Amino acid sequence: MSRIELIQSDEVTDDRADVLAQIQGAFGFVPNMFKAVANSPAALHSMWGSFGALGDGSLGAKIGEQIAVAVADRNRCDYCLSAHTLLGTKAGATGEEMAEAQKGISHDPRTAAILTLATDLVDRRGQVDDEVIRAARDTGLSSEEIVETVAHVALNVFTNYINVALDVPVDFDRIRLTSK
Repeated sequence: MSRIELIQSDEVTDDRADVLAQIQGAFGFVPNMFKAVANSPAALHSMWGSFGALGDGSLGAKIGEQIAVAVADRNRCDYCLSAHTLLGTKAGATGEEMAEAQKGISHDPRTAAILTLATDLVDRRGQVDDEVIRAARDTGLSSEEIVETVAHVALNVFTNYINVALDVPVDFDRIRLTSK
């Protein structure tokens, strides 16, 4: 049971209705997370806009989803883990790639470097040192890719906290968390 009202699309007539209609078009339904976030028009616009902007970024949708599952597992957010595992396979990742990403690993060197940075950011709550950024650069990540990785982590921490703190009901096939 959610700790906050889940806003239904037909209950709003302000600018949230337009955003919820876009979400409906993208998913075929409005996921519960967006119904929870719709309690705040500002938060809804921020979240949906960030997903759109980062989805068009240099990392690409597949890597964005791999970051999302790594962050979700560390933050123990089964909602995001479940949703992003599905979205990752729709973005071209295999089930094995998503399971590895959940653990913060990849056989692809670029993806592995991005996931290492992302998991370091989560594990250290953003308090990374020069060595972490140097290691990312040494593996070939550009400044753009480093900044986008930080942005993906921040967006996913936002969504994780919404779902965990507000106990948003999972409306995707549930994926098992591996972190403790």
